[in-house]
Amino acid sequence: MEERTRAYLRGRFRDHYRRTEITPPPAANEREWGFIPWTEGPDTTMVRHRSLLELGDLSEFLVRKRPRHVYFSAGRFRDPGASSMNAKDWQSADLVFDLDADHLPSVTLGEDSYAEMLAKCKGALFRLLDFLEDDFGFEDLEIVFSGGRGYHVHVRDETVLRLDREHRREIVDYVRGIGLEYEHLIETETVAGLGRKTPTERRTLEIEGGWGKRTHAHLMTFVDGLLEMDDDDALERLQEFDGIGEGKAEATLNAARNNREQLAAGNVTVHTAVSQLAERFAERTVADDNAPIDEPVTTDTNRLIRLPGSLHGGSGLQTVRLERDELDAFDPLVDAVPDTFRGHEITVDVTDPGEVELGGDSFTVTDGDQSLPEYVAVFLMARGRAEKEKE
Repeated sequence: MEERTRAYLRGRFRDHYRRTEITPPPAANEREWGFIPWTEGPDTTMVRHRSLLELGDLSEFLVRKRPRHVYFSAGRFRDPGASSMNAKDWQSADLVFDLDADHLPSVTLGEDSYAEMLAKCKGALFRLLDFLEDDFGFEDLEIVFSGGRGYHVHVRDETVLRLDREHRREIVDYVRGIGLEYEHLIETETVAGLGRKTPTERRTLEIEGGWGKRTHAHLMTFVDGLLEMDDDDALERLQEFDGIGEGKAEATLNAARNNREQLAAGNVTVHTAVSQLAERFAERTVADDNAPIDEPVTTDTNRLIRLPGSLHGGSGLQTVRLERDELDAFDPLVDAVPDTFRGHEITVDVTDPGEVELGGDSFTVTDGDQSLPEYVAVFLMARGRAEKEKE
């Protein structure tokens, strides 16, 4: 990035902060703060180990320094400005989750557009929130669009603030489905057999919540799909599973037809073939429904995370706090475009042409000087795809 481009972005970031009110996180004085300035050279150097007291008034600091990126710590400390982590004296930390489209298994880098990547990331966000709200019952959640390729979720329930790394690791393993075993989803009870002296075991898939409920939902969707097919198609579909031949396929289909109500109640002992099928769906459910979070972020009790309301220096988009009921309608490529950069055009020298989807429109940018809406030009400059035109 050339100096005239850095100078332009520094100035426009300052203009944004002059007109934007930034709300700091709870207990802001107990957190470490850090920022990355618009410095020359390929390496970005983090300025960190600062307390809010050292930075001064947050709004004035942002206008004065107009940083490229600005962060605060998940951790809370007695002395957040101390130069070593031990000297800071850790007290507690938010439980933070980071979803980055670059790391999603469903995203194909180089093929998926920016908009497609963000849409897939929002889908992963909904899955994560399902775990946090339904499985764990967390209530104090802050949801944030990162301004880049994903979303952050800050959990601030009192029950999590003092969890150590190992306990946070257990939460990570749960939402990722790591180490989940089918037997953990099964409840076993002994029932008297009607007309038989020997009692039998009934194995029931947990359907009230958690991974059992998710597995059961996938299984029943599949079963109901089978029941809508003709016999030949249904048997062929069942035999697509490894280890299910013609005999097991026929047994499974008959069990599904004759015991649909029991299956809906979670009873997987209607036939051994059905139980084996349910186990396969437990594996599929983990693959489909897990939340592919950035694991080190959640286990790190000292992690620095991007400040909501600040600008992302790699995109020019705003980091946006979101209410739960705003997520469905939220379009990051429209709603995170700062008002500061709307309403006028500037000329830039494009060095990396291509399609840009932003502000509700699609732009085809070509090599060389072009006049573009400023928010598109800022996006291209921030991503290293354009330079400010020479005056």
